[in-house]
Amino acid sequence: MSRLRRSAWLLLPLLLWLAACSAQRAPDLANPPPSAAVPYGAPPALADGGDSPLAPDTRCARDADCTVKNVGNCCGAYPACVSAGAHVDPDAVAADCARRGLASVCGFREVTACRCVANRCEAAPQGALER
Repeated sequence: MSRLRRSAWLLLPLLLWLAACSAQRAPDLANPPPSAAVPYGAPPALADGGDSPLAPDTRCARDADCTVKNVGNCCGAYPACVSAGAHVDPDAVAADCARRGLASVCGFREVTACRCVANRCEAAPQGALER
């Protein structure tokens, strides 16, 4: 067998393997990917109207309705903008993460101020309140 044919036979399994790895898979509707807006390891949900420590309330009508609270995540502390009266319990979030076998990378964006945007508390951009 010529050298070229032997090389082709050696490359064929590699090419088939690469083609199989690059094939697109059907989306898993039972386990959708996390939203890009929610950082990995964040609490399971920041909700509009919930009163669960796993989904603190983020509703607001004005900036004064929002505050920074430690809502917790799968690593530890996680400051987020929530409604001033929202019930948060970082220990409950950590217990939920442990129950589900989740972990996350430690670290978070420092939130120093909140604002109400479209009736939802959000972190104010750094320096937005400075003049």
